[in-house]
Amino acid sequence: MTTTLTTRTVSYPADGLTMVGHLALPAGTGRRPAILLGPEGPGLNDVQRRRADALAELGYVALAFDINGGRWFTDPQEMLARALPLLADPDRMRDIGHAALDVLRAEPRTDPDRVAGIGYGTGGAILLELGRAGVDLKAIGTINALTTGRPGEAAHIRCPVWAGVGSEDPIMPAVQRDAFAAEMQAAGVDWRLTVYGGAEHAFHHPTVEHAVRPGVAYHPRHAERSWRDILALLAECVPVTD
Repeated sequence: MTTTLTTRTVSYPADGLTMVGHLALPAGTGRRPAILLGPEGPGLNDVQRRRADALAELGYVALAFDINGGRWFTDPQEMLARALPLLADPDRMRDIGHAALDVLRAEPRTDPDRVAGIGYGTGGAILLELGRAGVDLKAIGTINALTTGRPGEAAHIRCPVWAGVGSEDPIMPAVQRDAFAAEMQAAGVDWRLTVYGGAEHAFHHPTVEHAVRPGVAYHPRHAERSWRDILALLAECVPVTD
């Protein structure tokens, strides 16, 4: 399905900041399944806005949410100073996720019973924390976000979880993959993990390069494959039926 979309900027409070999200709406007036889309640590930029637009073209209501109060960090150290304390605090991540989810569910075009989340890096970690908090999502898909939660809380996840990661990602190495898999399996989650051979961290993002940080590089072939895998997850769990 291909539709004509409309977009608008949405501002809302979270984590003591004014977040600036990007909402993309499909053509028509009826309610549609909705996708909460989380960005990686540097913040929300045009790559994720275009992904939200692509989802709207397929018939979804899509909100690319903000995590840094409208900022995109170009300095890796500045980004880590923001992201690392956030990733260490599940309650802060949940607050950011809940604030964005409230905006998405308040949109009249959203079918509140058909909401899924996809996220990259920090944004993916936020979506996993929403799942661990028991939020009613129909699917969670993440790239480069194999974060583990507080003991026992993964049992609250109520939907299928798909995760993708590069085999050569030094930030999400094999030991982290194993820990994530063990957490999901012990909790009885319907989970899948796809490892993309030869890909490094942020392999999905066309503007990254090794100069940003060793082990970070774009992999166009796997970027396309991972997007198809995400769309397959959404088609399975929150299909657009009209």
